[in-house]
Amino acid sequence: MIPVSDSVRARTFPYVNVTLIFANIAVFVYEVTLSSTEIRDFLRDWGVISVQLIDWLDHPSRDNGEELVTPLTSMFLHGGWLHIVSNMLFLWVFGDNVEDTLGHMRYLIFYLIAGIGAVALQVFVDQDGTIPTIGASGAIAGVLGGYLVLYPRATVSVLIPWLFFFGAFPVPAIALIGFWFLLQLFNGVASVGSAVGVTEGIAYWAHVGGFLAGFLLIWVIPRRRRRAPAQQRIYGP
Repeated sequence: MIPVSDSVRARTFPYVNVTLIFANIAVFVYEVTLSSTEIRDFLRDWGVISVQLIDWLDHPSRDNGEELVTPLTSMFLHGGWLHIVSNMLFLWVFGDNVEDTLGHMRYLIFYLIAGIGAVALQVFVDQDGTIPTIGASGAIAGVLGGYLVLYPRATVSVLIPWLFFFGAFPVPAIALIGFWFLLQLFNGVASVGSAVGVTEGIAYWAHVGGFLAGFLLIWVIPRRRRRAPAQQRIYGP
């Protein structure tokens, strides 16, 4: 199912969400200009490689300090057109409403922390991993977790690939996001102790970690105050 819109309308323009989308697209456009060798080196330099990050945490070194920033830089890297298009579509549909509730700067902090939480769980589960973990999926999973708490009764319009000619179908957000999370959890558990998660190139535990981080963080991070409606004066008899 492909989400295309939701029933919640933001009251403010999502400056941060739009900026994040453009930043991801800009980095991907840069990736497209690289040769196959350059892109491989680029992703290894700025993606998260579990074994290297753990090694740095065990033995911090100034000579390899850039390893510590890879949990952030990896959020803006993508491995192909389908990867970035699907991620940016989810971010576009769900991110504006979370930003509207949290406020611009708090939303940015929320997004980045969720992304770091995603990396943390993926690295913990796959400590010997040598394949770079990249993508905004973990941070966006955190956005889904936050959205689920904030708007459990919302409706999401989705397209079903084999039923495109019928148009979009309304689906309760709690059902769509809940099913998505259970699918990530199931695939994550299935990939433990095997090469499934690696061969498919999907960091399922990053999705689970990001979702849980966003789901928990949304309860404690301050939310934007709602303006009280202006009092109306009635003139006449």
